[in-house]
Amino acid sequence: MADQRSLGNRLLGLFIVLPEGPDALKRRLLAYFPHIDFQHLNLLDLLRIPLQLLWLILVIPPGQRPPPPGQRLRAGLRRGLGGSLRRGWQGLRAGLARRLSLSGFFEHLELDKVSEKMLQRPLWRHRLSRYLTIGLAAAVIVMCITTPFTLLSQALFVVVMWIAALWIRRIPGHLATMVLVALSVTASSRYLWWRFNFTLNWDDLLDLTLGLGLLAAEVYAWLVLLLGYIQTAWPLQREAARLPDNPDDWPTVDIYIPTYNEPLGVVRPTIYAAQGIDWPRDKINIYLLDDGKRDAFRDFAEEVGVHYMTRTDNSHAKAGNLNHAMGKTGGEFIAIFDCDHIPTRSFLQNSVGWFLKDSKLALIQTPHHFFSPDPFERNLGNFGKVPNENELFYGLIQDGNDTWDATFFCGSCAIIRRAPLEQIGGIAVETVTEDAHTSLRLHRLGYRSAYLRLPQAAGLATESLSAHVGQRIRWARGMAQIFRIDNPLLGKGLSLGQRLCYSNAMLHFLYGIPRLVFLTAPLAFLLLHSYIIYASAISLLLYVMPHIIHASITNSRNQGKYRHSFWAEVYETALAWYIARPTTVALFAPHKGSFNVTAKGGLVEKEHFDWSISKPYLVLVMLNFIALFAGGGRLFAGPEDEIQTVIINMLWTVYNLTMLGAAMAVAAEARQVRVSHRVGINFPVVLHLENGHLLQGESLDYSEGGLGLKLPAEGLLERGQRLSISLKRGFREFVFPVEVVSTRGDHAGVRFDDLSPAQEKDLVQATFGRADAWLSWGEDREPDRPLRGFLEMASTGMMGYVRLFHHLPPLFDPLVRRLGWLWDFILWLMPRNPVTVR
Repeated sequence: MADQRSLGNRLLGLFIVLPEGPDALKRRLLAYFPHIDFQHLNLLDLLRIPLQLLWLILVIPPGQRPPPPGQRLRAGLRRGLGGSLRRGWQGLRAGLARRLSLSGFFEHLELDKVSEKMLQRPLWRHRLSRYLTIGLAAAVIVMCITTPFTLLSQALFVVVMWIAALWIRRIPGHLATMVLVALSVTASSRYLWWRFNFTLNWDDLLDLTLGLGLLAAEVYAWLVLLLGYIQTAWPLQREAARLPDNPDDWPTVDIYIPTYNEPLGVVRPTIYAAQGIDWPRDKINIYLLDDGKRDAFRDFAEEVGVHYMTRTDNSHAKAGNLNHAMGKTGGEFIAIFDCDHIPTRSFLQNSVGWFLKDSKLALIQTPHHFFSPDPFERNLGNFGKVPNENELFYGLIQDGNDTWDATFFCGSCAIIRRAPLEQIGGIAVETVTEDAHTSLRLHRLGYRSAYLRLPQAAGLATESLSAHVGQRIRWARGMAQIFRIDNPLLGKGLSLGQRLCYSNAMLHFLYGIPRLVFLTAPLAFLLLHSYIIYASAISLLLYVMPHIIHASITNSRNQGKYRHSFWAEVYETALAWYIARPTTVALFAPHKGSFNVTAKGGLVEKEHFDWSISKPYLVLVMLNFIALFAGGGRLFAGPEDEIQTVIINMLWTVYNLTMLGAAMAVAAEARQVRVSHRVGINFPVVLHLENGHLLQGESLDYSEGGLGLKLPAEGLLERGQRLSISLKRGFREFVFPVEVVSTRGDHAGVRFDDLSPAQEKDLVQATFGRADAWLSWGEDREPDRPLRGFLEMASTGMMGYVRLFHHLPPLFDPLVRRLGWLWDFILWLMPRNPVTVR
C-alpha cells in the first residue's frame, strides 16, 4: 500500500510542485482526479492519469476549474511539462487572436454602421453602379473558381480564404454576411469545378458510373446552397402596420377552422382563442368547418356561439373544405387556422393593417409556432435548447422570401383577401400541398404577399416519428407535384426572385436520393475498390474542406439563430429514405398520391423503439459497419499508397454512422402521456387564500390543466390546499378555482378545479391567447457554434446506438452485455471534469 501511494506521489510530482502537506495533496488529487483511487492504483491508471492531465491542460478552461487551492495546482502544472504545453498552446492562441481577430478594431470603427451608410449613399442607388459592382465581383469570383493551381498554391489560397472568413465573420451587418456568402460560393464552386475537370475516371465504367452519381448529388447540394444564399442573405424583417384609428373603418373577417378527425379537446382551445381576438364583434365571424360530420362538434359550436358548417362529401380534403366555406360566407378577408393552432388576441390587429396600405396585397402569412415538442425534440431531449426543424423556414426563409415578394401560403395562421382568392378559383386542389400552390397562383396574377415574423398563433407538433414522417412525405410529394405541373421556372407572371424562391423550396424536398448517395458513397471504395473521386487524398482535402468549412461558417452566421450546425443533416438522414420514392414518383406521375391528415393530440403510452420506421437506418448502419471493418483490414493489409485514401473513406463512414445513429436515437420513442402540454412563460398572478389574504406570485409555466408558480417565500402553500387564482388579460381579470398538487421551496404546482365552459374559455384567452404569449420564445437559447453543433450531433449519434442496444430483443442479450461492458470500460477510461473539494 505504501509503495502504491509513493508511486502516485512520484507520478504527480513530475507535473506539480508540492509546497503543502499531505492533506493539501489529497484535496488536490480528489479535485483534479475524481475518478482515480490513488490508494489502490492499477496498471490502467497509468493510462488514465496522463489522459486526465491532457484534459486538464488542453481542454478545461480556467473558469470551470475549482477555486484555491486548485490555483496552486495549476501553478505547479505550468512550472512542469504540462505548463510548457499550456504556455505553448496559449501563446499560439494569443498570437492567432492578435493577428486574426480584429474584433476590437472593428468595434472601434463601427464597421457595421460604416457599411450600412456606404450602401445608403446616392452612388449605390443608381442601377448602373450596382450592376457594375456585381459584375466586377462576379468576374473576380469566376477567376478564383476557374484558375488552375498547384497543390501548394491551392493550400495558400485555402489559408488566405480561411483567414479572410475568420476576420469578416466578426464584423456585424449585412455587408459582411454578403462577403462571407461570396467566399463560400467561391470555395464550393471551385470544388465543383475541380470535380468536373480532374476527378472522373473515364477509363473505368464502374468508377465513372458511381462517380457521376456522387457528382450529381454534389451538384444538387451546391445548387440548393446557392439558392439558399440568394433566398436568405437579406431578410426583410417586416413590422406590423398600423390600423385606422376608427374601428368602423376596419374590414370584415371570416375565420375558418377546418377539422376532420381531430378530437374536440384539440379543437376547443382554438375556438375559444378565436372568440377572444380583438376585433369588432360585428366585423368577425368564426366558422368551424367539420369534415368529420360529428354531432358533438355541432353541439359545441351551438353552445359557444360560432358557426358550424359541413358538406355532403369530402372531395379535395382540406382545400375542398375551405372552398366550400368560401361559397357560403362573404367576409372581405379570410383568416385560416388549423384546428390545433391557437391564435393570440392580437392576430388580426398586427396583420390586417398591411392590406389597407397595399390594395395588391393578397396574402399575409405568420409563423407556425409549436408549444409541444416534435419527435426529434422529445426523443432527443433538446426541446427549447436546439431550434426545431420548422424554425429555419419560419424564422429566416420566409423572411427572405418576403424580400423577393415570394412569401408562401402555409395553410394556417394566415389571412387571404377574398377577391384575389376567388379570382384564381379558390384554394388550389391539384396537389396535396394546396397552400403553396395557391400562393404561386396568386403571384402569377401579379398579387403580392407579405410575411410577419411575429408568432401570433401556436399549435401542436406531431406526436410520433411515424406521424412526422407521414407529414413530411405529403409536403415533399406536393412540392414535387407543383414542380411538375406548374413549374415556377416556366410560365408567365413571376419575377426572377419569385422563380428562384419557389424553385428552391421545391428542390429542397428532392434531397432524399442525394442524401442516400452521401450515406453510401464511401462504400464504393471500401467494398468495391471503386475510385468515385479519382484524385489523391491531399488534393481531395484541399478542395473539399474549404467547401465544407466556408459553408458551415456562413450558414452558422446566417442561420445560426434558427438552425444549429449539422442538424440539417440529422433531419435529412432521418427522412431521406421515406421521401425519396414519393418525390421521384411525383416527378413522373404527378397525379398519384392522396392527401393524408396529420394526427395531432395523440399519446405515446410507453417508451419503445420504432423498429418499423428504423429498418432503412439499420440496413445502412450494417452496410457502413461492414465497410468500416473492410477499411480496417485494407489499412493493415492493403497497398501502402492507398492508406491516406482508406483513412479518408473510413472517416467519412464514421461520420455517416454518426448521422445514422442520430436517426436511430429519434426512432426510440419517449413516453408522451401529457394531455395538456406545459408552456413556460412569466406573468404576474394573485392567489386568493380561504382566509381572505392575497399573495402576489409569478407564473413559471401553464397548461390547460394547471400552473407552475413562484411564490414570494417558502411554506406559504400546502399540498391539497384549495384556493383561487386570478390572471389578467389586458384590463380584465379572471378568477379560477385551483388545488395545490405540489410544493417545493418557493415553487408550487396548482391544478384547475372543475372549470365551467365559460371559465375554460377565459383560461385559454388569459394564457394561450395572450398577445405576448410567444414573443420571448427561444430568446435564452445559446447561439450556434459549428464545433459545438458537431459535438451535439456526435453525442446524439452515440446515444442512438446505446438506445438501439437497450431495445434489442432478448435474443441479443449476450451481445448487449458484452457491448455494455465495452461501453462502461470506455466511460471508465475517459477523463472527467474537476470537482470542488472542501
